[in-house]
Amino acid sequence: MSSHHLFPDEPAETRIGILKATYGALREHGYADLTIERIGEHFPKSTSLIYHHYDGKDELLRDFLSYLLEDAEADLGIEGDLGPAERLGVIFDRVFSPDDDPEAAAFRQAMVGLRAQATTDPAYREHFSEHDAFFRDRLAAIVREGVEDGTFRDVDPEAVATMLHATITGVMTQQSTADVDHSTLRAEAEAYVETRLLADGR
Repeated sequence: MSSHHLFPDEPAETRIGILKATYGALREHGYADLTIERIGEHFPKSTSLIYHHYDGKDELLRDFLSYLLEDAEADLGIEGDLGPAERLGVIFDRVFSPDDDPEAAAFRQAMVGLRAQATTDPAYREHFSEHDAFFRDRLAAIVREGVEDGTFRDVDPEAVATMLHATITGVMTQQSTADVDHSTLRAEAEAYVETRLLADGR
């Protein structure tokens, strides 16, 4: 994930500048070692401005998560003229392809650290629940469209979306915490689509 996609080169708004600095600090330090001072190292203005806008690290990170969701809602990148099966293929490309970008890998690891906070912090849990619901809804919409146009069998879109989302989330977590055989995982995911979703003759 590139900051060029998430943020302008020179943010005009102080909030966006702080969130961009948070992005950079998360990639460098992860959640556990993140501090306002380290975020300030990535912020071109005074660190005191960060304290003016946020009471602490966790309030800032929750706003950062909200910003990520706003960005995803604005541009998920799987619309266009692709059919339902092709859109699932684009998602699989993103999830199951090994990531050779160390900055993107570092950011993904930081996000796994943030998600871990949801086990004990209700505010983080609320944010990740909202994120997960959004992406499940998008997956369900793809499956529903496929059912309606005959690409997919008459399946329950919400149930399929829940299973696909759990698989995707699990893969992304394992990419940051263990060695992953991407080819095997993708083959099994594609086998699920072929045997469970695709209509006969597709």
